[in-house]
Amino acid sequence: MAERTARVAGSLRRRVYLALTGGLSGAGRLTATNKVIILLIVASIGFAIFESEEVVRGPNSWIFQVAETGFALAFAAEYLARLWTCAEEPRYRGFRGRLRFMLTPAALIDLLALAPLVFVAIGSEAFVLRVLQLVRILRLARIGRYSNAANAIRQAVRLRRYELAASLLAGLSLMLVAAAGLYVIEGTDQPDKFGSIPRAMWWSISSLTVGYGDVYPITVMGRIFASLVAVIGVALIAVPTGIITTAFAEVLSKAEAQASARPIARV
Repeated sequence: MAERTARVAGSLRRRVYLALTGGLSGAGRLTATNKVIILLIVASIGFAIFESEEVVRGPNSWIFQVAETGFALAFAAEYLARLWTCAEEPRYRGFRGRLRFMLTPAALIDLLALAPLVFVAIGSEAFVLRVLQLVRILRLARIGRYSNAANAIRQAVRLRRYELAASLLAGLSLMLVAAAGLYVIEGTDQPDKFGSIPRAMWWSISSLTVGYGDVYPITVMGRIFASLVAVIGVALIAVPTGIITTAFAEVLSKAEAQASARPIARV
C-alpha cells in the first residue's frame, strides 16, 4: 500500500513538473499551465502599474488589495509546486538539493512575487516588485518557440564579444573625453551643469545615446565641440548594432545549413 501511494505521488509530481516546465505539450512548447502563469503575471503587472496612480487607486483601494492577495496566493501555490517538483531533477533532490533550487536566480524572483502577500496588511508599496516578474515571462518563454531566437542572439553576442567589448570601451572613452572637454570649455559659464567632469558626464551620456536636451553648451566653442562629438558619437554608437547584426546573420546561416544537412546525413 505504501509503495503504491509513493508511486502515485511520484507520478503526480512528475506530471506537475512537466506541466510547469513545458514537457507535457511536446517539443518544449508552452503548456496550458505556462500560459495561465503568463496571463497571471501580465495581469499582476497591469494592476501594479495602475495601482501606482493615486487617482485610480484611491477610490478602488479594496479592489487592489483583493487582487494583490489573490495574485500572491496564486504565485505562492506555483512556488510551492516548483519547490515540490524540482526533485525530478537529480541535482535538486534531497534537502540540500531543494535549498540549492531555492537559491537559484529564477526561484528568488519567484519568491519576490510573494512580497505583496507579506506587506499588504501594512500598506507597503511592495507591489512594485511584481514588475520583476517580467523576467519570469522571459524564463517561461525559453520553454517555447522563442528559445531558438534567444539562443541565436546569445550565440551572436558570444561570437563577437571581443569586438563588442572594444566598441564599448571606445564609447566610454568618447564619453569621458567629451565630458572633460565640455568641463574645460563650459565649466565657467555653466558651473551647475558643466562645473565638474561628473556633472558634464550627464550631457555626454544623454547626447551620445538618447539625445535628451535638458543640458547643452551655450558658448560658440562649446557648440562646435559638441557638434564634433555628436557626429563621431553617431558613427561610434552604430558600431555595436552592425556587429550584432552581422553575427546574428552568421549564426542563423549556420543553423539553416545544419538543418538542411540533417536529412542528408540520415540517408
